[in-house]
Amino acid sequence: MKNIIGNNTKLILLHPYIQKQGTSYRLWVLAFISFLTIALLLTLIYTRESFTTSSVAAVSSITASTNPPLSKAVVRALTHYASNSNNTERMSYTDIKQIADVLRQCQQPCNLLVFGLTHETLLWKALNHNGRTVFIDENRYYAAYIEEKYPEIEAYDVQYTTKLSEMKELIGAVKEQIRNECKPVQNLLFSECKLGINDLPNQFYEVNWDVILVDGPRGYWPEAPGRMSAIFTAGVLARSKKCGNPKTHIFVHDFNQKVDRITSQEFLCKENLVNSKDMLGHFVIGRMDPNSYNYCRNHI
Repeated sequence: MKNIIGNNTKLILLHPYIQKQGTSYRLWVLAFISFLTIALLLTLIYTRESFTTSSVAAVSSITASTNPPLSKAVVRALTHYASNSNNTERMSYTDIKQIADVLRQCQQPCNLLVFGLTHETLLWKALNHNGRTVFIDENRYYAAYIEEKYPEIEAYDVQYTTKLSEMKELIGAVKEQIRNECKPVQNLLFSECKLGINDLPNQFYEVNWDVILVDGPRGYWPEAPGRMSAIFTAGVLARSKKCGNPKTHIFVHDFNQKVDRITSQEFLCKENLVNSKDMLGHFVIGRMDPNSYNYCRNHI
């Protein structure tokens, strides 16, 4: 029995060091494979992000090149149909054309600010189709209605505290505070000037407006808010531009009205009036030094 066992049985001894070495080798292989997998995933992610970024840039470039300014024919047609509406509160063809001509020549993208939601609201949005157009209105319900009906319209409401009958007192208060709250150059967001509009979204005051149209709020009876605040605010926004075109075109509709004309002369200035035709006053105001405290050259 002993000899049989000795002749036919093979004894294999596994040294502990050999087992440990095999396990260590497998771990190294597993780690190497894991490293390659992670590297491959990172490469795929980076390639995808690079492709996406390039695609977005390409699409933006194509969009910019495929959205040229409106042709003269289109502008003429829009102006014609808007001015021939049966709406009794519409602008005349002459007034609309003056604004349309400036918008067409405005460097793209053009920033247009309009005080008042009127019959021409959709026209202004269409004429500035490559730029940003913002509307300010006194009626929060009407502003909400317009935004719901026309989602492409950006409108905000303002609660005016002024009265048409208080024009002289308000102009006098601004002159008294011309070196403090009512400076010609300032961020109105932080101003307590009686004619300054300071309750709009923060980013509104950072925009460099190229064209401003004052066609609101209402101002035909003593208790109406009048357009003193809108005209004053337009002048400050124009003088406070930080970049872009240093000049801002400001149009005041109903310029033939006494209050609008007097307020414009005070805060937009006669020397900046380039045209007054029909019911529209056209001013061009340049960027002003922050240390200047006179709205007009003839003001002391």
